Amino acid sequence: MTHQHTHSFKKFIHYFWIAISGKETEFTTGSIRKAIFMLSIPMILEMLMESIFALVDIAYVSRVSVNAVATIGLTESVITLVYALAIGLSMAATAVVARRIGEKDVQGARIAAVQAISLGVLISVLIGVVGIVYAKDILALMGGEPELIAEGYGYTQWLIGGNITITLLFLINAIFRGAGNASIAMWALVLSNGLNIILDPMFIFGFGPIPEMGVKGAAVATNIGRGTAVLFQLGILFFGWGKIKLLAKDLVLNFKVMLNLIKVSLGGIAQFLIGTSSWIFLMRIMSEFGSEVLAGYTIAIRVMMFTLMPSWGMSNSAATLVGQNLGAKQPDRAERSVWKTGKYNAIFMGTVSLGYLIFAKTIISWFNATPEVVKSGALCLQVIALGYIFYAYGMVVTQAFNGAGDTKTPTKINLISFWFFQLPLAYISALVFGWGAIGVFLAITLAEVLLAVLAMIWFKKGKWKEVQV
Repeated sequence: MTHQHTHSFKKFIHYFWIAISGKETEFTTGSIRKAIFMLSIPMILEMLMESIFALVDIAYVSRVSVNAVATIGLTESVITLVYALAIGLSMAATAVVARRIGEKDVQGARIAAVQAISLGVLISVLIGVVGIVYAKDILALMGGEPELIAEGYGYTQWLIGGNITITLLFLINAIFRGAGNASIAMWALVLSNGLNIILDPMFIFGFGPIPEMGVKGAAVATNIGRGTAVLFQLGILFFGWGKIKLLAKDLVLNFKVMLNLIKVSLGGIAQFLIGTSSWIFLMRIMSEFGSEVLAGYTIAIRVMMFTLMPSWGMSNSAATLVGQNLGAKQPDRAERSVWKTGKYNAIFMGTVSLGYLIFAKTIISWFNATPEVVKSGALCLQVIALGYIFYAYGMVVTQAFNGAGDTKTPTKINLISFWFFQLPLAYISALVFGWGAIGVFLAITLAEVLLAVLAMIWFKKGKWKEVQV
């Protein structure tokens, strides 16, 4: 290793350490490249924690019973509605908090934080009551068999009933991110997922005084893990070292700020729902080709999600950079940050796509060796990987709009790309023209390309620079 390399490596480790310890929160001056690095690293780690947890959870539960796994699947599809609300509100919180921090108005950021948390509590308590009272009906509505409902309703009760832990974890992390404290958000998830991984087997299979709870135990463990992380977040908001520090006198409702948050979050909620509902329709089309093809597709999407996580981390950093720089009256710096983040994301995604194109079959066979499953999963990975470089830019630019508080534009782009283009194309090519699964894969890739192109054209027009939040 040359002296030059040793120096670069030391510098990387130094910056990496600053990024995860959260020393820097001011991203409106200095090197844009460094700002992207400082924000992306904790966000990437945060996303990876989430996907590791999802894998571990399923691994434990699949040892209970098939019904247990199915219960999680059905409950998750209902919980996506809670996610939609939480993600929409989080987008609004990040945009407003980042803008205030950029304007050096910390008081305004504190007010926005309190309103976002109040809204989150209100919504999740209402949903929680419905979840506790109607758990069995919800599973029946989703098509659960009687014995599945009998075994699994406790899980649904705990998960939807305790959704306040999901909502607040999302929301308070969004506040930290907007303030530039991405590392606190990361540590909150390390705590939540770490506890979860330890508690999951104890509550599912029983441990000492803890009785064996089966699938319900997974939800209990999740709530304890997330709940502890929320207490940690609140501790930092009131007593900690974050940029935003709440005082007792800040705890008042401000309806003007609250309405503004609701207005911005509607676009975020719509984006998420358009995306998830189109996935549900694609699943429906894929189920026409039998369970082996469907399994291949499901594995391929899981594998992709894992590699998309770092990209999401980078895209989230674009949202914070745009919000803070617009607040600091530096729209050009905001725009430069976005193109730079897009470039780094494209380099990363391009590298991953090469891996998929070459090793697709091997990757899928790690999860399932059935020839038909491997064939359809590998095909899915390869076809979708062709659009990865476009996808890299599409993600970053979409998040940049959201960071500016312009949640309407990405909603329109999603509608055009997913509902008006992807779904009809998938249906016609797969079922009408009889191309089968490859028709669906092509529709996914082409829709992502269209999304990226539309996003870049609209972004270049620059209307997002004038949005007030």
